[in-house]
Amino acid sequence: MKHSPQAASDESGSNKFTVQQRLFFVVLVATMGALAYGYDTGIISGALPYMTLPADRGGLNLTPFTEGLVTSSLTFGSAVGAFISGYVSDRFGRRITLRSLALLFVAGALGTTLAPNIEIMVAMRFILGIAVGGGSSTVPVFIAEIAGPKRRAPLVSRNELMIVSGQLLAYVVSAAMSLLLHDGSMWRYMLALAMIPGVLLFIGTFFVPASPHWMVSEGRFKEALRIMRKLRENPREIKKEMAEMRQNAQQARQGPAPRELLKEKWVIRLLLVGFGMGIVLQFTGVNAFMYYTPIILKSTGLGTSAAIAATIGNGIVSVIATFAGIKAIGHFGRRPILLTGLTIVITMQLMLGAVLVFMPHNLTQSLLALACILVFLFFMQMCISPVYWLLMSELFPMQLRGVLTGSAVSFQWVCNAIVAFVFPPLLSLVGNSAFFIFAAINVGSFIFVALALPETRGKSLEEIEAHVREHFGESIKTASVAE
Repeated sequence: MKHSPQAASDESGSNKFTVQQRLFFVVLVATMGALAYGYDTGIISGALPYMTLPADRGGLNLTPFTEGLVTSSLTFGSAVGAFISGYVSDRFGRRITLRSLALLFVAGALGTTLAPNIEIMVAMRFILGIAVGGGSSTVPVFIAEIAGPKRRAPLVSRNELMIVSGQLLAYVVSAAMSLLLHDGSMWRYMLALAMIPGVLLFIGTFFVPASPHWMVSEGRFKEALRIMRKLRENPREIKKEMAEMRQNAQQARQGPAPRELLKEKWVIRLLLVGFGMGIVLQFTGVNAFMYYTPIILKSTGLGTSAAIAATIGNGIVSVIATFAGIKAIGHFGRRPILLTGLTIVITMQLMLGAVLVFMPHNLTQSLLALACILVFLFFMQMCISPVYWLLMSELFPMQLRGVLTGSAVSFQWVCNAIVAFVFPPLLSLVGNSAFFIFAAINVGSFIFVALALPETRGKSLEEIEAHVREHFGESIKTASVAE
């Protein structure tokens, strides 16, 4: 019996819808780690004002030093988690790594909720940070390897969408509890909710496939093909991707061993670019805004509850901006988007510094400061954050993707920790002139992106690997001739 063209079209459409559903579910499960990441980094801004209260009022009696220590302990843990998870995900696969990290999310969230003193709080935040950092390096890679060339950019960018959604949820929870509970120990309830996405991630990993790229690298071709048939609509796409992955795996087996590959100049240069992008992302000062917005706004005369409520604007703007960023990534190259974002970020930092330093403390100053922060965040979350995580998922070669991504993201977390730890003392030392310092650093970031970052848009992961190998190889040859 012959099928009509219309029937064939309907069948194709149905299959397409099924593939889209599967991809949506895989990304949703994987980004539970990103949701936990966002919530854990966002909730601290609402919890800190109550954690600074004396112990007899429900707080931990934090000083500016211990405030920075509690905040940055998560980010130092994240640096360790990102680095370790890179090796683990290359050895045991992305899915098993995410499942293990989910358990750490739950344990860390529970520990911070019950912490009786600063020492245990710092230790538990460090453990929670291991999960946050491990998820931040593993989730984008897992999505990139699942998604395929056509959908990689928008699907990996949903990782950033879930991060900012988690931060928005944290701000809403903080504001609601601050307005309704009037309890100095409410920060414990805020931190307890972080267990929920960890539980969902753990359960979800039993219902998603392994990475086909990792399967092929392990020589498990039949299993990889079965997975690809569930995640791709077109047999030609499957055939082309499988051929590229097998060729890449064969070249990896015939080429230098991973330890030897780490010594090659093009790999070292590529890793340095990854490190440089960590500086670009974190020395925008974005987490100074995300962690300390209530403290910044309180310096203009706003009350604690009003300052915490104002951070909801941060979350809303970040979510809207990430949607815009997902659209932009589909139409423009990585480099132009980054350069545009850095231009606006520098401008807003100069304006915020001017508003806080030269204007009198009144409602107008508070509103202008908040406006500068919101515009900064919009372009940060539209142009810089999603592009960073996308680049981390696609820049590095398959043979070392977990290790190099983990190392680069780990360095990013070190930069994050430095900013989080230094910002309160810096603010007390030089005042609001600190924002002029961030602006100067970001001028350097603009120059770095313009000169050093290769363009990856429109290429498969295997094509990107060939491109960066050639790109940095040519640079090395040119330098040798000059010498």
